[in-house]
Amino acid sequence: MTPARSHARAPLARRRALALWITCGLTAIAAAGCERPLLAPSDERSPFDRYDAVRNQYASQYIMDDRGVRHPNLRERLAPKR
Repeated sequence: MTPARSHARAPLARRRALALWITCGLTAIAAAGCERPLLAPSDERSPFDRYDAVRNQYASQYIMDDRGVRHPNLRERLAPKR
């Protein structure tokens, strides 16, 4: 093998190594996205959730609009308490 040929293969080896690292990184990111969320919808969000539930002022996390799309229930959750 001549030095010119082995020198031409070096960029190919670097590209393969880079492609391997990118593939490993994307696989790790995809695997992390498959875990379950930290808080389930039935879990208490704050120490005040039980207080609100006892006083019948508990606001759900999400509401469904007319088209059936789920949205955060910000209006009820941020409204002043009675």
